[in-house]
Amino acid sequence: MKRTIIAAIALALAILACNGGATPTVPPTPQESVFDTTETAYGFFPTPPEVSLESVFQLYKDLGAHADVVLLQEGIPWEEFLQGADVESQHITDITNQYIIASQNNLEIIYVVDPLNGLNRREFMGLPNDWEANFTNPDVRTAFKNYTLRVVREFHPRYLGLASEINTYMDTHPEDAPNFISLYNEVYDAVKAEAPEMQIFVTFQWEDLNNVFPQPEEIGRQKFVTNWDQVEIFEPRLDLWVISSYPFIAFEDGSQIPADYYTPLLTRTDKPLAVAEGGFISTDTGPFHGDQQSQVDYLNAIHTQIGSRLSFWIYLLFNDFNLDSYAKMMKQQGLGDDDITTLGMFGSVGLREYNGTAKSALEVWDSFRKNK
Repeated sequence: MKRTIIAAIALALAILACNGGATPTVPPTPQESVFDTTETAYGFFPTPPEVSLESVFQLYKDLGAHADVVLLQEGIPWEEFLQGADVESQHITDITNQYIIASQNNLEIIYVVDPLNGLNRREFMGLPNDWEANFTNPDVRTAFKNYTLRVVREFHPRYLGLASEINTYMDTHPEDAPNFISLYNEVYDAVKAEAPEMQIFVTFQWEDLNNVFPQPEEIGRQKFVTNWDQVEIFEPRLDLWVISSYPFIAFEDGSQIPADYYTPLLTRTDKPLAVAEGGFISTDTGPFHGDQQSQVDYLNAIHTQIGSRLSFWIYLLFNDFNLDSYAKMMKQQGLGDDDITTLGMFGSVGLREYNGTAKSALEVWDSFRKNK
């Protein structure tokens, strides 16, 4: 479920104002990096409330006061990177400009390569029509590896994800799961050969991993019995265990999140933990209930249960967004009404209203970050 491919829209807009047309250069790593401390890095997806250049720059300015990092989660330009890792690519230029804007606002970047559709993880994103959609396809494997190596060489991210919420794809396509795992292992080894210090992971959707939001392909699974096998099959090539969590899809309100909902992670692994995305809606949306107190309860649940072990914590949205603005752009990109409806379910996840008014949870978030 979810994800906004919106970071891609933001960066497409951002390129218009960077460097006056000159070839952009990736900023150097800050001398005092948040990643060099033992503290949790707090951040958001760079999703502006409006699809506009002004909104993008205002968002980054606002994030500079409430975050340490942004998480870029990008699709793969499949045909470009089938040709090799060093091809000339506007996509890479666009990402470079995101790095520049982030650096200007004292924000560092966590990067996730995402081959799948963030609004429907049963399918690939942007795959050419004549390509077979699975991880046995040699073209898919080559482009995935080439693109990842280009990201490594160009941006040197401290944390690198090689897929998002991969367990949801594994549920739907169990026959293809071993093929992704073999690709992950291959790419992991290739990255480590060039950048052994880079921390590599995939993310797992926590509600799905715990069977609290039943899907058709999961009939017979027991609620709250974690599918640890889907995580541990990636070992030992997981440098940290990373989840996403949107408990509003499973619980009436935030107060119903169990006191031991996230704590099983603490005893299942001794590796660092992280939250790569998540949130709680603040208004009722479709079949789901939300309010501002539920957002506070959600933040407190993560902080209390696993906060001491988090390398980074990414909340999905800083501001709520204008769905009409995004729907217009998404239709231009060929996305359908189902994707737009799914995106709309996350429109009130932000810690501020669309107009910038702070919600109750923002003060809680800031207190965690200040006292880390």
